Amino acid sequence: MAESGKGRRGSYAKGVAKREEILTRALDVIAREGYRGASVKELADAVGLSQAGLLHYFDSKEELFTEILRKRDELDAVNLGAGGDIEHGLADTDLDLDGVREGYLGVVRHNADVPGLVHLFARLSVDAADPEHAAHDYFVQRGTDLRQFFATAIAAGQASGDIDDRVDPAVLARLFQAVADGMQVQWMLEPDVDMAATVSALFELISPRAAPGGAQTS
Repeated sequence: MAESGKGRRGSYAKGVAKREEILTRALDVIAREGYRGASVKELADAVGLSQAGLLHYFDSKEELFTEILRKRDELDAVNLGAGGDIEHGLADTDLDLDGVREGYLGVVRHNADVPGLVHLFARLSVDAADPEHAAHDYFVQRGTDLRQFFATAIAAGQASGDIDDRVDPAVLARLFQAVADGMQVQWMLEPDVDMAATVSALFELISPRAAPGGAQTS
């Protein structure tokens, strides 16, 4: 029985490792070929599997693409030095407004370097409006985490006087999510649009205005 248990654990570990390899390779393929060019067949070829073999590790094509986005979040957070997923990772770091701003703008700038993943995110976010879609829970939870992070950071900034306090932190958090998500759609239609500069402008708008001579105005 002990040997059988070890065998099952070994098989499970290999399955987890293969799943991670698939997701990592898939990120590269989609970033290179774009969302439309990344068929299940091409993703399977990249890891030396048949299409059926690839989908053995996922319940469906939709779950595969959902997990690719989840993997992207994980790797983006690591690149930011936060660890974990983006929102929780950033939330575990300093809530100083400048730190939040630079960290989040870093994610937005990186998105411009991987258009295929932006297309995948936008496409799935629409499909995920259906509660039965495999990506529904992912997008709902991601949005909740993102808004909670921003609301906490904004509330801290309002308490210190670094952020205008006329608007509720939860409302401002939704504005940040709306601007960031909306800019991705605009950027897909107009690739010359600077997503990071636009999101950065929102940070400027919530900061207290400086009067002549450097004094803060209410």
